[in-house]
Amino acid sequence: MPEPPASCAPVVYQLRVVLRHISPLIWRRLLVRSDSTVADLHAILQTAFGWSDEHLHRFVIQGRQYRDDGCIDPRRVRVAALGLRVRERFRYEYDFTDLWQHDLRVEKILRLEPGQPNPRCVGGRRAAPPEDCGGPWAFLELR
Repeated sequence: MPEPPASCAPVVYQLRVVLRHISPLIWRRLLVRSDSTVADLHAILQTAFGWSDEHLHRFVIQGRQYRDDGCIDPRRVRVAALGLRVRERFRYEYDFTDLWQHDLRVEKILRLEPGQPNPRCVGGRRAAPPEDCGGPWAFLELR
């Protein structure tokens, strides 16, 4: 009997996340397991940017919306099922009043290293804006 394809084993996505409309850039580099759900990815992003999950959010991935209000349920979709490829991009939006938009890009797909904690943040620059500060333009005015 043939072995199952190697793609069945969990892998790790190295994602670069850039907050749109802010200069100089605010960004994070995250390692996320492929067996995480899209909802898990939301929680990871909230932690990476120091926010407290007080607002609505959505992902737009390959033209589909993933959110908790009746579209595709992010708790039921694993990142591996998205079929993401290196250099592929997608969007995460948080707080539809302040409209924080994040561009996510798959930088690498790595083997899962036993004993390494995942998810984790392995890089980034600058502190994220405080929650409820009014969005990118208000944040730039505050600085």
